[in-house]
Amino acid sequence: MSFVNKYLSCTYEDGARGPHKWDCFGLARHVRHEHCGKLLLPSLGDVSNKNPKLFTKTYREQSSGMRECGPEDGAICAVFRGSLCMHVAVVVSIENRLMILEISSGRNATIMSVDDFESQYAKVKYYNDH
Repeated sequence: MSFVNKYLSCTYEDGARGPHKWDCFGLARHVRHEHCGKLLLPSLGDVSNKNPKLFTKTYREQSSGMRECGPEDGAICAVFRGSLCMHVAVVVSIENRLMILEISSGRNATIMSVDDFESQYAKVKYYNDH
């Protein structure tokens, strides 16, 4: 699975920005930049999905400079509960197949198909650079 393997042993830590511990935004931010050639988003290490209102406010600020899209390489996957953004992940292309790389509290980083990722959540939106 190429570059993804080095992330699969990483663990979750709220506010972490790598290289061995990440939170969901930190991992998505890093992978988009390092492996998908996207702009490096601000670190936002003080923003946590444990504070859904602040996490959602920050999501809105960051996504306002992006375009909504379908799953595509380098897109951020934003997961919602109602109107609150609760989690983010990143779409990566592996052997010409779109996959989702995510990390969340209580489990290491994982890779899965777009369908498997979407089946876990009621509402997912995708955003990418213009």
